[in-house]
Amino acid sequence: MVAVNSVVDQDLPPRDWRQHRFGLSKEHWESLRGQAFWVTGAGTGYGRAVSAALAAAGAEVFLSGRRRSVLDESLSTISALGIPVQRCHVVPVDVADVNQVTAAAEAIRGAVLQLHGLVNNAALPQFPGDWPLADGEPPAWRELMETNVTGSWLVTRAALPLLVKGRSMRVLFVSSEAAWAATSGFGPYNVSKAALNSLSVSFATEIADRFPDRDVQVNVLVPGEAKTEMNQGSTISPFAAVPMALALLAHSPSGPNGRFFHRDGRHLPFGFAEPWGRPVTGTKMASRDGADAAASPIRSFGRFFVGIRRSIKDGG
Repeated sequence: MVAVNSVVDQDLPPRDWRQHRFGLSKEHWESLRGQAFWVTGAGTGYGRAVSAALAAAGAEVFLSGRRRSVLDESLSTISALGIPVQRCHVVPVDVADVNQVTAAAEAIRGAVLQLHGLVNNAALPQFPGDWPLADGEPPAWRELMETNVTGSWLVTRAALPLLVKGRSMRVLFVSSEAAWAATSGFGPYNVSKAALNSLSVSFATEIADRFPDRDVQVNVLVPGEAKTEMNQGSTISPFAAVPMALALLAHSPSGPNGRFFHRDGRHLPFGFAEPWGRPVTGTKMASRDGADAAASPIRSFGRFFVGIRRSIKDGG
């Protein structure tokens, strides 16, 4: 069910970015220079890590999140890695608020002529409760869905006029192994990520059909388990997801569209979307064979589940 052509190096120290370029070839690394990207959920975790890597490559990066304070912390973290922050711009926004999303897009439109890429990373964790589907309250359900699903729709819709100004666009929806799971106690979160998967592939098809003359690559990245604000129980750096994220954002023309990828290089099926059957270009990968390569996309969700459960109980 899973087509795997390669494995991505997930253990590249971010301080050594000049040497390893997060796994990208020199050509693809340099292709990011001067390109503009909008990253939501950029105040913590994967969003902060991807923003740092894009800035290191010389991209113009718009960092969005609800809290200005954590976005400023992201700038400090990026600077501490020796990465220039002159091209990093803080754009606070609650992605669930259509008026804030519209204002954020207008602010970006005032700063750049076009966007090359968008990373939809903003998300809320599962709300507390042992039986959230049976006992959960509608306000908590609405808040989760409005951020995890509707927010990505609003942001992508608002960014589209800037994305289509160029000949190519790259959009990543950051999903979760939860989209393939049915873990008790996490039903609403599982549903939100499955819906996000469907939103992404539907957007991929619609944009490609509407703009057939553009190089459209709208895909899903499953970042796996790592230490984030949502999952305090892990010891893995969120930078583990950066090499695959950059490989997709810097992919050559005629690349994947409406496909699903794990950070470790696995190509995943979802619904009617078959795995991308070709190598992902731009990043140095090692060949891999064997049954382990074809494991279920939710094989590490158990660790993620434990970390999230711990975070909820601790108030994280």
